[in-house]
Parts: sequence; structure tokens; C-alpha cells
Amino acid sequence: MHTGQHFDDELSAVFFSELGLPTPDIQLAVSGGSNTSQTARMLTALEPVIADAAPDCVLVYGDTNSTLAGALTAAQQGIPVAHVEAGMRSRDRSMPEEVNRVLTDHLSSLLLCSSEVGATNLAAEGIGGASVVVVGDVMVDVAREAQPRARGRLDLVRAHDVEPGRYLLATAHRAGTVDDPDRLAGLVKLLLELGEVIVWPLHPRTRSRLESAGLLNRLRVERRLHLTPPLGYLELTALLCNARAVLTDSGGLQKEAYLAGVRCVTLRSTTEWVETLAAGWNTLVDLDGPAAAAALRAPLPTERRDLYGDGHAGERVVAALRATFGASPPTG
Repeated sequence: MHTGQHFDDELSAVFFSELGLPTPDIQLAVSGGSNTSQTARMLTALEPVIADAAPDCVLVYGDTNSTLAGALTAAQQGIPVAHVEAGMRSRDRSMPEEVNRVLTDHLSSLLLCSSEVGATNLAAEGIGGASVVVVGDVMVDVAREAQPRARGRLDLVRAHDVEPGRYLLATAHRAGTVDDPDRLAGLVKLLLELGEVIVWPLHPRTRSRLESAGLLNRLRVERRLHLTPPLGYLELTALLCNARAVLTDSGGLQKEAYLAGVRCVTLRSTTEWVETLAAGWNTLVDLDGPAAAAALRAPLPTERRDLYGDGHAGERVVAALRATFGASPPTG
């Protein structure tokens, strides 16, 4: 079931085609609006679908509005919830994602954690026991399959008029980064003052905010800045794997950078992926330009451990579902 929260073809349909995923059986087409409005519309749309399906459990992933809406709808109908990527915490309740993941965890019957850190966080909140299983991160499963292929696609890199290892990859899409005009201006200032070649795929939200602030035309004439539309998974992964470093406010890209062995500079003051900080591959700088420049100059660690599992998280998710609910979900 696809809620439609990510509705742009370049942010949704392309992933189904590139990763060989089956087309969703049910498309709710709920998109746009505020977090509150979107979640409310999802609840209304999900209620009859889940009631008709009468499933053994409802499986939700991550920390989006779709995650919370699926969990809340199921819980209110007395259907158990299983949450993949449970227990991650940034400690920043101003982020909608943090609110979504905390509430979802406390509604769930089965909590499937990406790492021991997630399990520790849940125990501190009074959630523990057999309902918590550390399975690893399913993103590792995908990355181990896709990154080796993408790394060799230098044609996708050079199509942006850059050379492997001689550019930075930047992404920014969170409301806390781009919705406030002062912070948006600070983001632009940071990227320009680095003085490096940067490939910046623009999320629709970010493009809209830059245009409204009168910044987009200015950025288009900057020779070092290569603005692009949103990119498909393979192309973005090729750019990531061949970048000198990535600057991002995305949680997922922080992990993917670590898995690819690429330095990450996170444009936030907090992160839920604290293991990447401790490992030395990720640095929090918020929108501090000098801190970002210093992070880009720092030596990289010589070690990169398997922080999020061995690439078999999906199999462990299926096993945990069967063990907990006695169900036999389809594989593949």
C-alpha cells in the first residue's frame, strides 16, 4: 500500500522501476498540505483499507507521516503493528520525523531495530523484552546490491560536467532547513563560501523556497554550482559513491554515505544516526560555514565497521514477523 506522500515521479515512481519493486496494490494518492492535514487525510483513507484487509499485522517503516498514520490506524483497530527502523532518536522534537518515530514505537507490538543503539533507546523509554529485535538496517541490503553497480557508472557522474572525486554532493529538503528564510539564506551562503564544485539535486520543496526567496536565479549563474532536478536512486547513488564528500540534512543519505565510505557533513545540529558520528565518518555542523569547511579538511578514519548489519536485515524482518505473529508473509 502506497499512501502517495512522496508523489513526484522523481521521488517515488523512479524507485519502483530502478529497484524492480512491484507496483503497489493500493494507491491512496494522499499528498501535499501540512503534516497535520496530510496525516489526518491518511488516517481517513487507511481506515477502510486496513479494516477490509484484516491483516495479521501492519508493517510500517521509518519515520514519515505515512509511518505514523499506518501505525495509528492499525492500533485503533486492534491490529498489531511492526515498526522497521525502530528506536532511532535525534532528541529533537521540533522535527516531525522525531515525533512520528517516537509515537510509532509506543504503538508497536514488534520493534525491529537497525542497531543496538535503537534497542537501548527503547529500553530507556520502558519498551523492552521479546518485542524488540535487532535485525540490522534494510537500507544496507539495498546499498550492498546497488552501490557496486552505481560506483562504476562514471557516465552518470560526468553527465553533470564533474569528475569523480573532485566535487561535493549536496542535498537539503527538511522544513527546518529550507522553510525559514534566514536558514535558507544561511544554507546558500555556506555552499557558496566553500568555493568547491557542488552537485545539488533540488527537492521540489527546496526549489520552491529558493524561488520564493529570489535565490534560484542567483544560484543558476554560479559556475561551481551544478543544480539538477531530483535524481533517480541509481544516478544519485553514482554521484554519492564518486563524491569527495556529501553535505546533507537527510537521515538516509547519512547512512548511505557511511556505507559507501564517503565523508558526510550533516547540515543539522542533531542526528538519529549517532553511530556514524562516533565512527568519525559524519560531522554535525548545522549551517556553520567554517565548521563545514573544517569537517571537509579533517582526515578520514582508517576503519569502517558494519554498524548496521550484514546485508540480511530483510530476512530477519520476515523471520521476526513469522515468530511473533505466526504469519507467513510473502518473500521476494
